[in-house]
Amino acid sequence: MALALACVVVPTAGPASAATIDANTWYVLVNQHSGKAMEIAGGSSAEGAEVTQFTRNDTCAQQWRFLDSGGGYHRLQNRCSGLVAEIYEHSVDNGAQVVQWSDLGNPNQQFRVQDVAGNIQLVNRNSGKALDLWGWSTADGARISQYDDTDAANQQWRLVAVDTVAADYPGPGAVSGDTFAHDPTVIKKANGEYLLAFTANGVGLKSSDDRTTWNDVGAAFPGGTPWADEYTGGDRNLWAPELKYANGQYYLWYSASSFGSNRSAIFLATSPSGASGTWTHRGVVVESRAGDTFNAIDPAVTEDQNGNWWMSFGSFWSGIKLIRLDPSTGLRSGSEFHGIASRGGDAVEAPTIHHRNGYYYLFVSFDRCCQGADSTYRVMVGRSRSITGPYVDRAGTPMTNGGGTEILAGHGSVHGPGHQTVLADSDADVLFYHYYRDDGVAQLGINLLRYDDGWPSVY
Repeated sequence: MALALACVVVPTAGPASAATIDANTWYVLVNQHSGKAMEIAGGSSAEGAEVTQFTRNDTCAQQWRFLDSGGGYHRLQNRCSGLVAEIYEHSVDNGAQVVQWSDLGNPNQQFRVQDVAGNIQLVNRNSGKALDLWGWSTADGARISQYDDTDAANQQWRLVAVDTVAADYPGPGAVSGDTFAHDPTVIKKANGEYLLAFTANGVGLKSSDDRTTWNDVGAAFPGGTPWADEYTGGDRNLWAPELKYANGQYYLWYSASSFGSNRSAIFLATSPSGASGTWTHRGVVVESRAGDTFNAIDPAVTEDQNGNWWMSFGSFWSGIKLIRLDPSTGLRSGSEFHGIASRGGDAVEAPTIHHRNGYYYLFVSFDRCCQGADSTYRVMVGRSRSITGPYVDRAGTPMTNGGGTEILAGHGSVHGPGHQTVLADSDADVLFYHYYRDDGVAQLGINLLRYDDGWPSVY
C-alpha cells in the first residue's frame, strides 16, 4: 500500500547496457546511490535551468539523448527543452553547478562516457570531473554537480532506454477468473489449494486449484473490524495482508491506516480453516503514531533458518523495519527493532523476505502506488547472509542507503507492478504482485523467478 501522491508517467523499459549508447534513443539516467533520475528542474525550457534529481517518472524532463561530439564524448540533450547539459561558466571547481544551455558544442557541454560497475560515469571534457550527486543526497530536487572522478555510487548512472518499450521484462503469466487484486499475499495449503488475501473491505480472499484460475471466496471479516476503526476513521478497507500456516492454524496479519498518515497498526487474526468469517481477532502486533519515524503497515512474516519468526514492515518515513514475533502466538516478542531499508523518507515499502541458497532476499517496492495507470511502483531487491541485514544490492549499495536492484518495472500495458510476495512452490519460486491495466484497474500478476549468479530475475 502507498501514500496517494500524484505523478505523471509514460511507458518505460528495463535497463540498457552501459557500453551501448544509441544516438537515436532517449534514456533516463538513474543514480546508483539514490535511485532517482536526472532531470531539468520543473521541466523548464529556460537557459540556465538547473539539472537536479527527482523520483523517476519518465517524463520528458528526465529523458536525455546522447549527441556524438567525437573522441568518445557526447552532449546530453534534454527531450523537453532541446537544450544540453553543461558545467556552468566553464568552471573546473568541485561542486560547480550543472545547468542546461543552447547547444554550442563547447568542451563544458561534452561528457566522456565511461563504464563502471555495470553503470556509466559522465566526465566533463573541460574540467575532467564527473557528474556527481552533490552531498550524496537522496532528496527530490538535490542538485547535480561535478566532482573529482571517484567511481563512487553517487557518480554512477544507470541507462534506461524509454523508446524500446517492454523489451526487457516479461508480461505476467496467465491468470483468469476473479483477477482483481491489490497487495496480494499467497500460501499453498497441504491439499494443493492456493489461498490469497488482498487489500479490500474486511480483507478479501481468493482461492485457486492451479495458480491460474482464481475465485473470490468472501472477506476474512464480513462483519467488520471495529477494533481497527480508530486507525481507519471507520473505513472498512484493510491493507496489505500477510498469510502463514503453522501450529495447525492459519495466521493473518493486516494493516489499518489511512492515506498520508502514519497513525497505523498491524493486527493479527487466526483461523482453523482460512475461510471467510472464521477469523478470530488476536490483537495489535505493532503500531505507529503521528510523530513516530516509521509507519506500521505492509507486514510480511519470515521464518528464519533457526525457526525464529520475523516481521518486516514499513512505508515512507524512515523505511523498512524488522521485529521479532513469538512463534507460539504470532504476536510481537521482545523489543528488537532493526532498520533494514530506507530512501531517506522517499517511497520504499511492501517488504517481503525470502530465503534461498544461503541468502535472505529483501524484496521491496519503490516509488508510487495506487495511482492507477499513472503508478510508478517497481520491484527492487537486495540480499544478506543474515535476516537482520545488512542488505545490499547487486552493486554493493546498502539498502539502508537507498540501494536496490530493479527486477520488475512498468512496461507496455503493465503499469506500476509491485507489492510483491514470493512463494516457494513445487516448480519454482513464484513472484505474486499487483499491477494496473491501461484502464487503471488493479490486477493479479504472477511470474516465476530464477537466480542468475545468486540474484533473482523474473521470467
